[in-house]
Amino acid sequence: MTDTLTSPTVDLDADARVRADDRGHVFHSWSAQALIDPLPIAGGAGVRFWDYAGNTYLDFSSQLVNLNLGHQHPDLVAAIQHQAGRLATIQPALANDVRGELARHISEVAPDGFAKVFFTNGGADANENAVRMARAVTGRRKVLAMYRSYHGNTSTAIALTGDPRRWANEPSDGSVAHFFGPYAYRSPFHSSSPEQESERALEHLEQTIVLEGASTIAAVIIETIVGTNGVLVPPPGYLAGVRALCDKYGIVYIADEVMVGFGRTGEWFAFQGFDVVPDLITFAKGVNSGYVPLGGVVISDRIAAHFDTVPFPGGLTYSGHPLACAAGVATFEVFRRDGILERVRDLGSRVVEPRLHEMARRHPSVGDVRGRGLFWVLELVTNRETREPLVPFNASGKAAEPMNAVVTACKKAGLWPFSHFNGLHIAPPLVIDEADLVRGLDIIDAALHVADDHVS
Repeated sequence: MTDTLTSPTVDLDADARVRADDRGHVFHSWSAQALIDPLPIAGGAGVRFWDYAGNTYLDFSSQLVNLNLGHQHPDLVAAIQHQAGRLATIQPALANDVRGELARHISEVAPDGFAKVFFTNGGADANENAVRMARAVTGRRKVLAMYRSYHGNTSTAIALTGDPRRWANEPSDGSVAHFFGPYAYRSPFHSSSPEQESERALEHLEQTIVLEGASTIAAVIIETIVGTNGVLVPPPGYLAGVRALCDKYGIVYIADEVMVGFGRTGEWFAFQGFDVVPDLITFAKGVNSGYVPLGGVVISDRIAAHFDTVPFPGGLTYSGHPLACAAGVATFEVFRRDGILERVRDLGSRVVEPRLHEMARRHPSVGDVRGRGLFWVLELVTNRETREPLVPFNASGKAAEPMNAVVTACKKAGLWPFSHFNGLHIAPPLVIDEADLVRGLDIIDAALHVADDHVS
């Protein structure tokens, strides 16, 4: 996809107006309101966006790892415009052509035996409703989730979340228990190989199931590749082992594909790269690049059958909104026409992976490289031997300054990165061309010298 505008017009008056309205009236998420100053954005095209001051940024975060087809993709925009002209909205109890068409497309790329899709407004309520389904089918209440995870900000989803955003929201859903997932670089199991990490992590999960009471557990929910909290790729055999444990104890396996689904790793769903099939699949973000809010649950036939004669106790006014679904249908057309999955696999293996490992060899601040497709992380450290992170866990204020300096260096060079704790993520739109991908990696390469200055 070619960017249609990369030289924005400077409009400082507009900048001032946007800032004034934002600071005067918008209440921002996850923020102390008086301590932030959000950058006003004027527009975007392809893999770039720009502000009113004339600064253009190469989007290496896909905003929040959702803009898989980039800014202002003409096919998605046209689909929304066309749908708005013929039927802007309709309630979910009625049948709608684009809603049904998108559900069919999603079912066709899911594994065999997943015929039904329940649409939500985003990823958090997708996870909420998947848990609701699991509880209804099993008659159990408890759900297990990883400590290193993010599943959303609604009541059950934030309880499932393992990272520190959960803390201030507690107590929430008290029937959630957390466990350690595999993390070979910082193994909680003192493993010496990925295979050993998988084996020990599965032993730990089974112990957790037994001690929490297998007969009380409705579901295990896992981000197929842990996203924000480190791009943690499961080691060989882990997800298959989770599947086996769920089968053994009658537990529903929920695959959270909100961040990694729809091409991010070079598969329609990331779990398809690990030879495993869950019971429920949650999605959002990349299904239509967030052009209109949309998420959902892909439901295995076994679970869907439970609700053939028993009402499902949930619903949303905007479930399967026609404008959102029209953009989703267009997304499938673009993926297939432009070979998106194939190009993601190619660029990831041929360009990104070798370049990041080459950076790791030259920059002492790079402790580990992890990822697949166009979803990677550089874990930054101050000492490779001790693996001391560049910034402490959940750092803020002065403690976070080293990582903030790396991010600032990227932005000054015209790249908008995604970072979390001591991880610098690489997650550009899937439509990025090779020249822009290399250009962005060059900027990260240069910014790592800032991190190198903190190496002991």
